Amino acid sequence: MCGRNSLFIDQAELEARFNAEVITDGGYTPRYNIAPGDDLHIITNEAPDEIDAYHWGLIPFWADQPEEGIINARSETADEKRVFERAWESRPCLVPSSGFYEWKSPNGGSKQPYRIYREDDPVFAMAGLWDVWEGDDETISCVTILTTEPNDLMNSIHDRMPVVLPKDAESDWLAADPDTRKELCQPYPKDDLDAYEISMRVNNPGNDDPQVIEPLDHEQSGLGEFSS
Repeated sequence: MCGRNSLFIDQAELEARFNAEVITDGGYTPRYNIAPGDDLHIITNEAPDEIDAYHWGLIPFWADQPEEGIINARSETADEKRVFERAWESRPCLVPSSGFYEWKSPNGGSKQPYRIYREDDPVFAMAGLWDVWEGDDETISCVTILTTEPNDLMNSIHDRMPVVLPKDAESDWLAADPDTRKELCQPYPKDDLDAYEISMRVNNPGNDDPQVIEPLDHEQSGLGEFSS
């Protein structure tokens, strides 16, 4: 799964990286600890030159009242689920990330958080689906992040991972038909993802500062040094 994200790249660099302009009400604020229910900056297929902020949690269209929504969708079965039907068919999006967080339970002990990031790129894109929930008095633009089987790096941490798109597949994800997009929902195929242990500060969404991403042990910079 993917239950926590970050996006703290400078706005000008973010816009240059995706060739898109931030249009979010209130502007762009770097975030080190984005939790479900917060806003995620995304780029939709309908506005590939814009970066907007959507509620993290896809709200079922049949819900009578707004709710937190579904933060992750299994890419293997999303096309079969009624809640994702229209989003899967025609509403793909990119979810920019400076790194996401996952928790590992070694030998059944307390969960240890990790930061997973891409070594060669200060921001990358995860695959998402967006939708618009419509109530009597309001509408909420919302998003879910697609997940898949873990790659070799993530396999030692968790049994799922977000669909991290190679840079050259980002445009295809937004423009392709549903069948082609499903083929893109694979464990991240390259070896430029890395991970390291961080402190429990990330467990509290109120901690949203650079300290969140500091390595737990500054002597250890790569997952291979402490994975079993």
